[in-house]
Amino acid sequence: MTASARRGLTVTKHRAALGALSCAALLALAGCSDQTPKDPSPSASGTDKPPLHDDLPESVKKAGVIKVGSDMLYPPMEFVRNGKPVGVDPDLAEVLSRQLGVRFQFGNGAFDTLLTGLRTKHYDVVMSAMSDTKERQEGLDPSTGEKIGEDIDFVDYFTSGASILVKKGNPEGIKSLGDLCGKKVSVQSGSTAYDLLQSQKCDDPIDIEAYDTHDEAQARLKSGAVVADVADYPAVAYAAKTAGGGKDFEVVGDQIDPGPYGIAVLSSNSALRDAIQAALDAAIRDGSYGKVLDKWNVSDGAVTDAQINAGT
Repeated sequence: MTASARRGLTVTKHRAALGALSCAALLALAGCSDQTPKDPSPSASGTDKPPLHDDLPESVKKAGVIKVGSDMLYPPMEFVRNGKPVGVDPDLAEVLSRQLGVRFQFGNGAFDTLLTGLRTKHYDVVMSAMSDTKERQEGLDPSTGEKIGEDIDFVDYFTSGASILVKKGNPEGIKSLGDLCGKKVSVQSGSTAYDLLQSQKCDDPIDIEAYDTHDEAQARLKSGAVVADVADYPAVAYAAKTAGGGKDFEVVGDQIDPGPYGIAVLSSNSALRDAIQAALDAAIRDGSYGKVLDKWNVSDGAVTDAQINAGT
């Protein structure tokens, strides 16, 4: 497998007790929340029934809800503000709801538990800046190649690579992954940034510290305990723009190993998968998809059509 820096696979965790407590506190605060209106907007044609409502599985139409698993600790893709989910993925869910005529109900969970929740039917879909990979599609353990779960399909909606976040002014002069050799670097556990760092050829290996949330990994950089934080480009760019009013961090180098994010759906639930794909294609065509990406300054990751399982 080619190493990928996108948000992804489970890794051995280096835990910080205080960070874990802060994560748990936020999860307890966030709980589950509806992102979309109780009565989704009528279609652009003025009819009462949204255009793709009939394409949904009967169980979803009856429930009126698509249950979404998401790790709401990854701005700007998804996070909690004033007790409600906000960000790229919640806004896109709202756009999709107008096409499908059902609510998207976000449930907050740890990233590396989301696919388990999907397979046990706790969620209908996962929207959480999740990389579409062959291992996930085929339900394989990335380390052993063994089958560990049901196949999953991804409706791909965004493209992102990894980036390197450093302290403002780049005091260590870091320009690429090679400059991290022999140094301490933080990542989010459950992220394939860990695999990217492990695959880096170094005479003196990178000292990788993995934490439960990107906020914790970022805090380690701010404290000076590590020299860099490696994560998906949208999260890194957002941190550079917002942390300390833009005075704490900066992004160095180019995006690394870009690939697709996908909305995860069980392969056995093909009707829901196809309805979501059609809704996303409609949103791309009518411009509402682009407006969401523009709002969060991530338009560089836009796709031109909604593909299924484009990840490798």
